[in-house]
Amino acid sequence: MDALFEGSFLNWFLVALAAFIIGLSKAGVKGLDMMNVALMAIVFGGKASTGVVLPLLCLADMMAVRYYHRHAQWEHFRKLMPWMVVGILVGVYIGKDLNETVFRRVMALIIICIIVIMLVLEFSKRISIPHNKTFAAVMGITSGFTTMIGNLAGALSNLYFLALRMEKNDFIGTAAWLFLVINLFKVPFQVFSWKNITPATLWIDLLLLPALVLGFFGGLRIVSRIRDESYRKVVIALTLIGTVFIFLK
Repeated sequence: MDALFEGSFLNWFLVALAAFIIGLSKAGVKGLDMMNVALMAIVFGGKASTGVVLPLLCLADMMAVRYYHRHAQWEHFRKLMPWMVVGILVGVYIGKDLNETVFRRVMALIIICIIVIMLVLEFSKRISIPHNKTFAAVMGITSGFTTMIGNLAGALSNLYFLALRMEKNDFIGTAAWLFLVINLFKVPFQVFSWKNITPATLWIDLLLLPALVLGFFGGLRIVSRIRDESYRKVVIALTLIGTVFIFLK
């Protein structure tokens, strides 16, 4: 963490921007969340940055649940949650030895391929994504694994909910509850196994809290202006931009 405290104004700007983006994303401006992963990693490094990001995600999830709690679709929550837990446990086990650069680029390529599929589905009425338990299991395990390794599950969960063609507020509310539980579940592993949540990282989080709150309430205003029929296209476009950003990081 010394890199930030001893660093330049640019370092503080980057992490404040990342916190602002977390707030935007949790308020419903989905797809931008991968940018915060890349920005934090620039300053702290990949694995160390997850210790700074996770408490901010938990706080933003609590705000999102408070605002969107009535819109959660519990059927989809129950389908994904057990498989995401499995993915997290796998991530805890092998995460220490995984090459982060290779992992991020492979994930970026996978997400781009999924986005291409989503675009085909968007313009084709004859093809549908399966809504069965196998599809939920694959997406859940992959999301859990990626959220433990690098907080990259947002893109995959976005695509899962888009495939189900959920309405805007149902999408945001279900994702809010899902990630609040998942991110709280990850905290003990980050504290006791990876040891990258420390008093120093929590102090940084406290300093970044105003940027997070500003991003969240700014995001609420933006989302309120996006019509339901346009929301899918916005999320797909932002997810694609965020994926390219993480790939080039």
